[in-house]
Amino acid sequence: MECSILVVEDDAVTRDLLAGNLKQAGYRTFCAGDVPEAEAMVREVRPDLVLLDWLLPGTPGLTFAQQLRGDQRTTDISIILVSARSEEQDKIVALESGADDYVTKPFSMRELLARIKAVIRRRAPQLGDDVVEIAGLRLDPAARHVSGGGRAIELWTTEFRLLHFFMTHPARVFGRGKLLDEVWGDHVFVEERTVDVHIRRLRQALAPTGHDALIETVRGIGYRLRAAPDRSGHSTVADLARLRGLSTSLPQITAV
Repeated sequence: MECSILVVEDDAVTRDLLAGNLKQAGYRTFCAGDVPEAEAMVREVRPDLVLLDWLLPGTPGLTFAQQLRGDQRTTDISIILVSARSEEQDKIVALESGADDYVTKPFSMRELLARIKAVIRRRAPQLGDDVVEIAGLRLDPAARHVSGGGRAIELWTTEFRLLHFFMTHPARVFGRGKLLDEVWGDHVFVEERTVDVHIRRLRQALAPTGHDALIETVRGIGYRLRAAPDRSGHSTVADLARLRGLSTSLPQITAV
């Protein structure tokens, strides 16, 4: 899934330089010169990460970071605060105010890109390119390839994104509204029951390898991805079939 980044920087030269490098690195990038402009941008696009300068005209960046953390709609947005302040206390204040990381000026783009990747990997793994494997089900985001027990599984784009989100947040229960926000985006207005349609399609695609049993319905709440561990702590295709209440003679394929 493509990651979107909002750059909030009042210096136009620095802002354009950051935006250009981020776009070249593959990020969908938006820019704002102050907090009011950033607030309007967040309402419109809700970025995955905000690269935020501490010193901004009018409202300081630190105050905006606290606003983002205090709003239920934006509390999950990752924040990297950028500042020329290098004292330890300044970093502590920034992190305690809700920033996920703190980058001191001057910095290299290599360092900044590495920090961004680290924050995304920690806060929003579904936006990264790391290969994920659970119970013999393997998803490669960079190659957009899914396989189960060595067999390729064809998925449409939405089902791929839905599976990637589940696999990077295993065992957690998500309501339909939360799934719509995280997979479709909160700027897309569709009925919550749309999630049920795509869950059904995802299960149908995973059924030939038995991995449809991983997608569990939690009555009255939503859905979660559940792996069935064997005694070694791994999950097997046979375990998944037993979750479905089926007898099976499928070979024991254990995730590494």
